[in-house]
Amino acid sequence: MDFLTRLKNTRKPIVLYGMGNGADKIIDTLAKEDIKISGVFASDGFVRKKNFRGMPLLSYSEAKEQYGDMVVLMSFGSSLPDVLANVKKIASEQEFYVPEVPVVGEGLFTDEYALSHKEELESVYKALATDMDRAVFASLVNYKLSGDISSLYHSASDEETLYRMLSLTDKEIYMDCGAFSGDTVASFLKYSGGYEKIYAVEPDGRSYKKLCKNLEGMERVQCINAPLGVGGEIASFSAMGSRGSKLTDNGEERELKSIDGILNGEGASYIKIDVEGWESATIKGGQQTIKKYRPKLLVSCYHRREDIFALPLQILSLNPDYKVHLWHPMYLPPWDAAYIFV
Repeated sequence: MDFLTRLKNTRKPIVLYGMGNGADKIIDTLAKEDIKISGVFASDGFVRKKNFRGMPLLSYSEAKEQYGDMVVLMSFGSSLPDVLANVKKIASEQEFYVPEVPVVGEGLFTDEYALSHKEELESVYKALATDMDRAVFASLVNYKLSGDISSLYHSASDEETLYRMLSLTDKEIYMDCGAFSGDTVASFLKYSGGYEKIYAVEPDGRSYKKLCKNLEGMERVQCINAPLGVGGEIASFSAMGSRGSKLTDNGEERELKSIDGILNGEGASYIKIDVEGWESATIKGGQQTIKKYRPKLLVSCYHRREDIFALPLQILSLNPDYKVHLWHPMYLPPWDAAYIFV
């Protein structure tokens, strides 16, 4: 039984743990299924007499007193050890789920949705390189269906594991698609030990300024302030000064650049793509580079409902010789989950 069906069948009050954009999206998504949220709480010690969506913000202690046995939906993301410890405590006392409401697009990953894409899911499973990758895949799909986080604790691994799979050297020509303020460039340098050239692409103006400042003085580094896609098109971009900046329906009109256009026939040996739901279009804009140079790829797969199967199949259609791995950190929900192509 999938997460959505469980919520439809429960007689317990459904209560949100946390506020913000994630909670808004959960409420709006469940409302379309006629599922009502009864209340909202924050961790004890974090309540300051607030209201959210017309509901008073309670502490967890107050929520237990008011609702007793309840279904708790975590409505924010975190990897902080103290938050994860509190999650384990609440989950030991209540029926607890972390809904995966897609960052971009609509709909939940239900049994019906998985069944309609059974062939694609099976194709990706078979294409994965190792038993460990297949175990990670199974864990993520199970989580998407159930909202149950228990298997994620076993399939998560650290950054060192990720970069071990990438096997970077100090001779890489690296393109960072979604470079933010330069944090992933710093991680790249930590594990590669050097580079031949770096292209750092970041569309958000405020983040781009930080990126340029953080990479100032480095040789053979090109910073590019542009949203990515197929290239040459005009799209609407919403600049938020954060990682949440993305192409939307109601932002500033910007010209899209492409991986192929930026490289202009030159090669790249490693490309990271984390572009807030526009991974597929960015891959399409880099298809000549992927076909010709077969760069190592790190591709985020958590923004859209279909990313878990659509993105690896798209890349393998361009170059079927890749060895494919799957990785996610200990983050709830499993944001930053990514495919590695080597």
